[in-house]
Amino acid sequence: MQLYNTLSAKERAALIEKAGKERLTLSFYQYAKIENPQEFRDHLFVTWNALDVLGRIYLAQEGINGQLSLPADQFETFKNHLDTIDILKDIRLNIAIEQDNMSFLKLKVKVRDKIVADGLNDDTFDVRNKGVHLSAKEFNEMLVNQNTVCVDMRNHYESEIGHFDGAVKPDVDTFRESLDIIEADLREHKEDKNLLMYCTGGIRCEKASAYYKHKGFKNVYQLEGGIIEYTRQVNDEGLENKFIGKNFVFDDRRAEKISDDVIAKCHQCGDSFDIHTNCANDACHLLFIQCDSCKEEMDNCCSTNCKELHALPFEEQKALRKGQGNSNDIFKKGRADHLPNKKDLRNIFDVFASKK
Repeated sequence: MQLYNTLSAKERAALIEKAGKERLTLSFYQYAKIENPQEFRDHLFVTWNALDVLGRIYLAQEGINGQLSLPADQFETFKNHLDTIDILKDIRLNIAIEQDNMSFLKLKVKVRDKIVADGLNDDTFDVRNKGVHLSAKEFNEMLVNQNTVCVDMRNHYESEIGHFDGAVKPDVDTFRESLDIIEADLREHKEDKNLLMYCTGGIRCEKASAYYKHKGFKNVYQLEGGIIEYTRQVNDEGLENKFIGKNFVFDDRRAEKISDDVIAKCHQCGDSFDIHTNCANDACHLLFIQCDSCKEEMDNCCSTNCKELHALPFEEQKALRKGQGNSNDIFKKGRADHLPNKKDLRNIFDVFASKK
C-alpha cells in the first residue's frame, strides 16, 4: 500500500499534461478533535491518491488544514468522500478564484503539532468561543464603520501585494508574531472598538478570534471564508470589491488577482510589479518580488552573488553548499538587506493611530 508520494514534480507535471484534464484548486480547514492523526493521515493519503489529488494537507489533534488540487471530474467523488467523515461533512470548500493545473505537483499529507503554527497553548482558553462570522456584504458594512479597526492577520509579504482598503497590516513574518503585536496596539480599545479580522481562507482568524476574546476584546468579528470566499460572494452578488490588488496563495500560482490594482513594486528596481518568485540559487531560494526585466538581467536571482553561484556547474554548486545549510535569508520573505526596494512596513500602525 503506497502511503507517500513517489513521483518528482517534473514527472507529475508530465502526467498532468498527458491527461489533458482540467483541475480544480481548492482549500478547506476544520478545527475538530482527531484522536489518531497518523491513522487518519494514512486513510486520507490512500483515498485521495487514488483520486489524483495533489496538495499540502496538515493534520493534528486539533484538526485539518488542506490546500489541494484535483481533476475537475473527480470533484463530486472527492466531496462525497468528505461527507463520509463526521468532522468534514458539509464542510465549506474554498474554490480558487484563478485556476492553474500546475498549482500543486505532489501530494503531501503531514501530521503536525498544529495545523497552523500559532504558538498558543490551547489549554489556556476556549478555542470554540470564536468571533462573529461575517459575509462579504456584512464585512463591507463594518469595514467603513468609524468604530472599526480592520486587521490583516496575514504576513507582510502577503499584504504587500494586496489588502483591504484601510486595513492595519502588522509588520510580521509569521502569524504567531502578529497575535501579541495586535493585542498590544489595541489594548486600550478592547471594549469600545470593533476588531474586524481577515486572512486568506479564514483559518488564522478562527483561532485568533477565540484568542482575542479570551484576552478581553468584546467585539470580535472575522471574514467568513477569508479573501477567497469574499471574492466569490462579491462576484456572485455584484457587491463592491473593497480588496485592492492580489491575494497571495501558498502554491505555485503565487497569487490570485482580485482587482486590477498593482500596489507593490519590484524589490530590485522599484518598478510597479506584484509577482513573487524564489531566487534561482539553490543555496538561497529567497522569496521576493522581481519584475520581468530584472528577472532576465539577474537570471532569476536576488543578488549578483547568487547569480554568479547559480551560473556555476551543478556539481560545483553542490560542493559549495555541502555542510553550509540554507541561509536564514530564505525565511526573510523579501526583507534581505541587499534588496534596495524591499517593503518597509515598520510604521504601519499609524493607520490605526489616525482612527483614534
